Amino acid sequence: MPPMSRGNPRDGTLEVKLHNTIENVPVRVSNTSDSSNVSGRRHMRRKEQDRLARMDVDYLKRKDMAEFIRSREERLKAAQDRTVQMRLKHQKIQRKRKKKSNVTSSEGGDNSKEEESFDDGAESNDANVTTS
Repeated sequence: MPPMSRGNPRDGTLEVKLHNTIENVPVRVSNTSDSSNVSGRRHMRRKEQDRLARMDVDYLKRKDMAEFIRSREERLKAAQDRTVQMRLKHQKIQRKRKKKSNVTSSEGGDNSKEEESFDDGAESNDANVTTS
């Protein structure tokens, strides 16, 4: 191989020209970690990930709240149904007592009037109670 001389690139063979080109052309470095463009993209990606995480947390909170409200309404409706059933049962028992007391107290009229006034008060309280 002929010795490489540092002369004019026009003087010499192709190998000499290639060697001179490699030595004289600056090397371009890309994809460095200190690049402002890369750090900007990293910052934007981090902001987007934070935004998505907040959206997920907000979605879970809303979902839990909706589930809680739904189950609460179900519990309240069940409690109201039980209350209505128990009220009807108690009214039925009171009517039976009233009939029984009317039959046994036909000899003494004072007791039946007292019980009637007590029953009338209970019925008026039931009429005033409204379900929401």
